Amino acid sequence: MTLDQLHLLFFKNYDEASLAFSPGINCFIGDNGSGKTNLLDAIHYLAITKSAFAGSDAQSIKQGADFFVVKGKFSTAQLERPETIQVSMRVGQKKIITHDKQPYDRLADHIGRYPAVLISPYDTDLIRQGSEDRRRYFDSLQSQLDHDFLELLIQYNGLLRQRNATLKQGTGSHGFDALYLQALDDQLAPLGESLSAFRVDFLAQFIPVFQRHYAQLADGREQVVVEYKSQLTGQNFRHLLLANERRDLLLQRSTTGPHRDDFIFLMDGLPVKSYASQGQQKSFAIALKLAQFDLLANRPLPAGTAAAKPLLLLDDIFDRLDDKRIARLLQLVADQTFGQVFLTDTNLTRTDQALAGVSSAIQRFEVQAGKVAPL
Repeated sequence: MTLDQLHLLFFKNYDEASLAFSPGINCFIGDNGSGKTNLLDAIHYLAITKSAFAGSDAQSIKQGADFFVVKGKFSTAQLERPETIQVSMRVGQKKIITHDKQPYDRLADHIGRYPAVLISPYDTDLIRQGSEDRRRYFDSLQSQLDHDFLELLIQYNGLLRQRNATLKQGTGSHGFDALYLQALDDQLAPLGESLSAFRVDFLAQFIPVFQRHYAQLADGREQVVVEYKSQLTGQNFRHLLLANERRDLLLQRSTTGPHRDDFIFLMDGLPVKSYASQGQQKSFAIALKLAQFDLLANRPLPAGTAAAKPLLLLDDIFDRLDDKRIARLLQLVADQTFGQVFLTDTNLTRTDQALAGVSSAIQRFEVQAGKVAPL
């Protein structure tokens, strides 16, 4: 799978931009703050339907404008012609995703069709931040891998919002609807238990791939693992909901369930967050992303559909990673482990030197204050 063309309109710091890409490596070269990372984020929008960096879609609209458009043309070996994906949003309206000008009925129908993996300096935030960030990361990955998981997650989150709204009514003037809460719990419990089971099965696939990549990055010096921490382990979720109902009413939110799960990162049995060096944390985070790439590249696909490697987005790796980790990534690029690659850097000479041993076709772009042109 390749992204052949990208067109932007009022996206972040761009008024308008149109780019044609190489099927191999595409380099965005420019000073910090010029808009290099925004180009990667536009590609992320086409793949995942949302920003990798902004907290809300409205933050991706250029200042002074009231809408943005990101449009891309994708090709795969089995397609007779490119497919056009467009993401657009206007202030005060819902985001719209179209496939060949036809809007999706649900955004979920797009997830997983055009996979992408972003390796960024902020990846170590997964280690340092709270459980919500790790849950969001693994949920996003599983959603691209398995549409059944995505549908289950959507159903669970919808019921959870209804339950929390009902809990908040307990202190309102209309009183508390205990029967409705019970009915919601009856529906929520089996969904939550299935969600937890999906996560357990996923980690069984993910961990060996992740450990292999970490061993290659760190010469196998440390033993690393990702542990799944869930309140549902060995418990009946329906019973947990009932046992915590009084506390939930007091706090006006659901305090138990898979929406409270965490993924614990360990190195030699100790928390990576507290005991690993910065270099070890970087290797851990890169290994997570490389495992993500492998699983997406080898995921089961419908009969008659050719496998497609995800797009790989590399943001400022030359500035933020040491030579050893860069060399490992570039060796994978040289070995054609990856498909189409997009990377950002501030120094063209450094980029050319780093890619000197790579046989893939390379396209270079100069980025200057929201303007981009081929070099």
